[in-house]
Amino acid sequence: MEPLGTGDPIRLGPYRVVGILGEGGMGKVYLGRDGAGRPAAVKVLLPELADDQHLAQRFLREAQTAQSVTGSGVARVLNAQSEGNRPWIATEFLSGPTLDDAVCRYGPLGVDTVRALAASLAATLREIHAAGLVHRDLKPANIVLTSAGPRIIDFGIARPEHGLTLTTTGQVPVTPGYGAPEQVLGRRVGPAADIFSLGAVLAYAATGQRTFDGTHVAAVQYEVVHGEPQLASVPEDLRHLITPCLAKDPTHRPIPEQIEAAFAPPRGADRAWRKGPIADDIARRAAEAKRQTALDGPGAGSGTGPSRRRLLRGSLAAGGVLVASGGAAGSWWFLRDDTRPLPAAGPARTARPLSLPVAKYGPPPSPLWGPLAVAAKAVDGVVTTPLPLLDVVIFAAKGGGLAARTAHDGKEKWRLPDVSPKAGILALPDQGFVTADAEGALLGFEASTSRQSWKVAGADTGRVLAADESAVYLLTRDGQLRAVDTRSRKVRWTVRLTQAAVQGTGPLAAAGPGRLVVSGADGDVVAVDTLTGDPVWWVIGQAKSAVAPLVDKDTAYLGGRNLTARNLADGKEKWKAEEAERGTQPGTAGWGPVVPYGDYVIGVDGAALTWARTGTGLPVPKAHGAKGALPHTLPVVQGRTVWAVEADGHGVTAFSAEHGAMYWTWAPESQGPWAVSGAGNRVFLVNDGKLTAMPTVD
Repeated sequence: MEPLGTGDPIRLGPYRVVGILGEGGMGKVYLGRDGAGRPAAVKVLLPELADDQHLAQRFLREAQTAQSVTGSGVARVLNAQSEGNRPWIATEFLSGPTLDDAVCRYGPLGVDTVRALAASLAATLREIHAAGLVHRDLKPANIVLTSAGPRIIDFGIARPEHGLTLTTTGQVPVTPGYGAPEQVLGRRVGPAADIFSLGAVLAYAATGQRTFDGTHVAAVQYEVVHGEPQLASVPEDLRHLITPCLAKDPTHRPIPEQIEAAFAPPRGADRAWRKGPIADDIARRAAEAKRQTALDGPGAGSGTGPSRRRLLRGSLAAGGVLVASGGAAGSWWFLRDDTRPLPAAGPARTARPLSLPVAKYGPPPSPLWGPLAVAAKAVDGVVTTPLPLLDVVIFAAKGGGLAARTAHDGKEKWRLPDVSPKAGILALPDQGFVTADAEGALLGFEASTSRQSWKVAGADTGRVLAADESAVYLLTRDGQLRAVDTRSRKVRWTVRLTQAAVQGTGPLAAAGPGRLVVSGADGDVVAVDTLTGDPVWWVIGQAKSAVAPLVDKDTAYLGGRNLTARNLADGKEKWKAEEAERGTQPGTAGWGPVVPYGDYVIGVDGAALTWARTGTGLPVPKAHGAKGALPHTLPVVQGRTVWAVEADGHGVTAFSAEHGAMYWTWAPESQGPWAVSGAGNRVFLVNDGKLTAMPTVD
C-alpha cells in the first residue's frame, strides 16, 4: 500500500480514503472507511479512461452484475456511483486467506472440511445461477475463507448464462486448469461450466494438486479438453463425488442442488474456519484490517499529514498488506501477508530423545510409530531411502508412486501415484523435493502438500543424484551426467560418462559450492564445474565401486581404499586415513561413505564403525555391529545416536555417537536391504515393505 499522492481523492461518497491498495489497467483501488470505521475497498476508473462512455458503463456493470446475487456466499457490493465523472465501486472487505493461500500454507483440507466447502460453494453457485449469471472464473484464488464460511469473489468476467466467451481464438478465456472444456473451445457457456470449475477446485482442496496440469498453458488446456482428470490422490469417498463434476459433456454434470445433497457434511465439519490454524489466520487478518482503518481516526489531516503516513509506513511494515484478487478487473479485496505464502506446513515437532546409560546394551525401545506395511519392497536389491522434509517423511509407496506420512504420528498425508520412485527422491534447498515420472520428466514438488511446483519434460531423467541452490544433477536414461537449471527450467549442460562408471548403482554424487563430485561404479572420482560441466580434478582408482562422497563446506570426503579429505575447489589432498582395521568378510575392506558429526566424520572402516577427525584424519575405531562386521552402508546420525545396518541386513543397530557404545539392534530377525534416514530426533527405517519411525538417545 502507498500513501495518497497528487490527484488522489480524499473522500469518495461516504468513504474517507486512507491509502492506495493498487492500480490496474482500468482502475485504481483505495482502502476506505465509512463514518462507523468499517473498511471497504473502493475502486475508481482511471481519469484518462473516465471519458470513454463504453468503459465507464462496463466498469459499473461489474457492480450491477454482482449486486444481482443477494446470497451470503458472495462479497457484497456496498455502493456504486459516478462522482465528478469518475465512476467508483465500494465492496465488502473480506478478512481471510484465499483457498489457494490456505492450502499452500496449511496443507490440503480434510475430507469433512472438503464436504463443507463443496456444500457451501454449491449453494452459492445455485444463487448465482438463479440470478441468470455464470461466474466463469471459479478457482482457488477466487474463494476467500472467512469466519462465516467460504465466499466467492470477482465477478469481473461473469455474464448471463447465454453469453459467449469474451476471447478470440488463441487467447486464454479463464485460468488454465479450471475453465471448462467448452470455455477453452470458445463455445457457449452455461451454468455447467461453473460445475466443472467447482470439481477442479474441490480436487485441489483435497490434495493440494491441480487436476489438470502441464508444462505450459496450451498443454494444460489440451488436457482439459482431451485428457483425464488426475484424481488418484483424492480420497476415495470424495473421488466418486468429484468425478461427475469434471465430465467433458456439460449435460452429464450434476446441478448445484445435487452437489449440496451428495456432499452433505457431518455436523461441525465447517469448524476449519472457526477453530484451528485457518481460523487463527482469519482472526489475525481481521484485527489487522481494523487496526489499519482505526489509525486514520477522526480529525486526521487532509491526506498528507503525519497520521496517514504513519498508517501507511508503520502498520504495513508490521506485516499487513492489502492486495487484489483476480487481477485488476476484480473488485473484491481482502487481507493477506506481504510475503509469499509458505509452501508447506513447517518443520515437524522434534521428538523427545531417550535417556539411557551410555554403556548399557539391551532390548530396543518401542517404535515411535509403525512398522507400517505401506512401503515398496526392494527392487534388484535396492530400497528407496525415505526422505524426511518439513512435517512429513516421503517414501516409495506400496503399489507404486510416492507417499508421505506425517513425521510425528505416521498418518498418511498425500500420495503421488504417477511418479517413478526408481528415479530417486532428492531434497531441494527450498525444502521441496525432486523426482521424475516414467517418461523421464524432472518434477519439483512442495514437500508438505505434494503440490507440483515445476516440470522439465526434456530432462530424460534416469536417476537424480544431487542438487544445489540453482540446479539438479541427474543421470539420464542413456547414462549421461546432466545439470538442469531449476530457475530457467532448462538443461544447463550434459557430459557423457564412461560405461564402466554407470554400471549397477553407480554413479553417486554430492554438490557443493561450484563443484559436483561424482563417484563412478569403476571407483574413479571426478569433480566437475557446476556451471559448465567441465572436469576440474580427478582421483583414479579411489575405490572398487561407487562410494557416496560427502561435501561439507569447502571439503570433499572420499571413501574407498582409504578415506581422503580434499579441497573441493581444486582436489588437493588435505589428509588421508588409511584403513585401520581389515574386514573379516568379502567387500568389507576399505572405507564406506561417511557422515559429519561435530569435529569428526563417521563411517565404516573395514568392519568397524570409525570416527576420523576432520582436521587430521586420525581414525578411531569405536564399535562393531551386534553380529561383528558392519557393511559399507551410510550411517545415519540423529541426536547423539548413530545407526548402522548389520551384516546381511540382520537389523539396524544404534550406537552412542559420543562413545561408540552399542545401545540395541532393531529387527535382528530381518534379512535383505534396508534404507535408513533421520530428522528431528527420529530415524526412519524401510525394510521388507515396512516403514518404521524409531527414537534416538540423548
